[in-house]
Amino acid sequence: MKIESFLFEVAEALRIPVLVLALLALAVVLIETGALIAELHRRRGRGVARLDQAIEHAHRYLSYGDSVSAQRTLQTIGHSESMTEALDAIVTQRGRADSRDRIAKRMAEFDYRSLRRLERTRILVRMGPALGLMGTLIPLSPALAALADGDVKRLTDDLRVAFSVTVAGLLVGMIAFGISLVRDRLYAQDYSDVEYVAAGLARVPVASLHSTVVETASR
Repeated sequence: MKIESFLFEVAEALRIPVLVLALLALAVVLIETGALIAELHRRRGRGVARLDQAIEHAHRYLSYGDSVSAQRTLQTIGHSESMTEALDAIVTQRGRADSRDRIAKRMAEFDYRSLRRLERTRILVRMGPALGLMGTLIPLSPALAALADGDVKRLTDDLRVAFSVTVAGLLVGMIAFGISLVRDRLYAQDYSDVEYVAAGLARVPVASLHSTVVETASR
């Protein structure tokens, strides 16, 4: 078998998988679009004033030694599960000798999970056009063969498939790029909010917490 024939057979074998992957990529990017709309909806009303209010309430609860109520207050400004966990860690890890390192690690984990969430659409930014290009080039070879044989119907069908996959791949890449840009800003804001809360609650002296709890228990 000639190497040209072998490569032709490989390309033909990839035709159906490429078409299936292009459809899956289109479905995934539509799902991610819906998820982005939900994320934007959850972040309605976010702002520094809301953060300051939550920090003030959590500060008051912590001054009384009520860490549970402080956690519940901070959960109201958590826009995702990972963000809520990071905010909880700011409260639960306070008072430890290595609290700064523990809180920093929780915030780093929060940042890693945000990056992993971004990877879904960042991959599609590249994968969409790549699948579109492959889906375009693979049908062109049999289309040219059909043209040489005078088979107009097969030529038309192959060209329709080629151009349709191209459009789908470019659409996937375009939508995924937009989603990635918006999420990059949202997650950067989330991380900034967590840092702001951590800095705000750092003003609560841990020693006063222990003294308040001891006085309350003695009564």
